[in-house]
Amino acid sequence: MDHMHAPLTEVLLEAKQEKGLTWAQIGEQIGMSPIWVASVAYGNNSAPPEKAQAIAEVLELDEETTRALSAYPTKRWEQTVPTDPLIYRFYEIMGVYGEATKDVIQEEFGDGIMSAIDFEMDVHRQQDPAGDRVVITLNGKFLPYRAW
Repeated sequence: MDHMHAPLTEVLLEAKQEKGLTWAQIGEQIGMSPIWVASVAYGNNSAPPEKAQAIAEVLELDEETTRALSAYPTKRWEQTVPTDPLIYRFYEIMGVYGEATKDVIQEEFGDGIMSAIDFEMDVHRQQDPAGDRVVITLNGKFLPYRAW
């Protein structure tokens, strides 16, 4: 999503800011990952009705907004490399290490892919005297290609 957020995203980000909450705090209150909660807010995932209701209670959302949280999204992203430095680094990481990572995964598992549907992601801070480190764990089910 670029600088213009979808209306639902704008409502959610405004409510989050008004409450002074972080994604981690919202996730903790509803029993979900902060990454997942943020992805719902940015329109990249839908929330099951009970989680939509939980988000709505935390952010004090109206009924229409609560229903919209459960709408199935159309997942899109620009094909150009984004200019936001943090997001760009993920493109850079895949540009530098993508083929090598693919080879290592396929040597270990065979010909296939890591699911982005049956998937979890965790982000945490690792204290380091030389400067704190960002630790990102991607955990997806392996899906082998099948021959027929």
